[in-house]
Amino acid sequence: MRWLITGGCGFVGSNVADACLSRGYDVVILDNLSRVGSKQNLSWLRMRHGSNWRMVEGDIRNADLVTDLIQKYRPQIIAHLAGQVAMTTSLSNPRLDFEINALGSLNVLEAVRLHSPETIVLYSSTNKVYGDLEWIDYKETTTRYIAPDFPAGFDESLPLCFASPYGCSKGSADQYMLDYARIFGVRTIVFRHSSIYGGRQFATFDQGWVGWFCVQALETVRKRDHTFTIAGNGKQVRDVLHADDLVRLYVDCAPACIDVAAGQAFNIGGSMTQSLSILELLMHLEQMLSVQLHPRHLPPRASDQKVFVANNAKATRILGWVPQINTSTGLQQMLAWLEESL
Repeated sequence: MRWLITGGCGFVGSNVADACLSRGYDVVILDNLSRVGSKQNLSWLRMRHGSNWRMVEGDIRNADLVTDLIQKYRPQIIAHLAGQVAMTTSLSNPRLDFEINALGSLNVLEAVRLHSPETIVLYSSTNKVYGDLEWIDYKETTTRYIAPDFPAGFDESLPLCFASPYGCSKGSADQYMLDYARIFGVRTIVFRHSSIYGGRQFATFDQGWVGWFCVQALETVRKRDHTFTIAGNGKQVRDVLHADDLVRLYVDCAPACIDVAAGQAFNIGGSMTQSLSILELLMHLEQMLSVQLHPRHLPPRASDQKVFVANNAKATRILGWVPQINTSTGLQQMLAWLEESL
């Protein structure tokens, strides 16, 4: 099986690539190595799998490069994971955000349409296509916001609302993926992800919040007076999904179900049982590491959702996918990886 993984040296991409190579698949990675940690992930993949795969250093914005690669390689599956992932970057440089997320995705779709129409395209979208969700009725508890009208989380009937540059660029790509399936018959699947964490995630302040706060907790173990910041009051809630569960979705579940899943979007996350607020995550980390954390609060981020928890019912029904790693186990694995990596 031939795979092309765009952004294959990123967090999700390196995990997907590792799984594919471990299964003996033929893998090509396209990555410009600009992301923090991407060069380390490249070295890790080479260490684990030698030279039995191909790395192309290049940019998804380069239409000629993308076209040549897809035309020459004719992958059976493309995991399109390359993207600009930080809300803060989209606000400071909207053009860059658009060119990477929207135009880069169109480059992939056009190359597939013209030169490899049987290719399956799995696209990594985001819950941000639903906007800031300020129209929802929220209740505030001691540690979190809740949305009482959505006890099982949000499903795909939630109205789209591209309420930020990041939401606009990812949402545009999201809709292009679905429209190329409707109009041209390209076999696309869109995954609207909630929060993902796990090994190979080199988190930063503006992306990868679970990993970021795990790093801050470990730094506090080393230096007890270490301080860090939280945007908002810390009661924002997300469902968290371990990378291993996500890999099963991309590598095993989705390709096997392409005949019924093509042209559809799926909300993907840890579900309500694996949901956490920032404050609750910090409480878990304090207990796990026997440490007292010292956060300072900043103003809330623009367009930040108070709550997003994915209702996975559609993915379970059509793809047969259910998350298996609980939060406690996942956090222990995350901390162990970080302790080895820091």
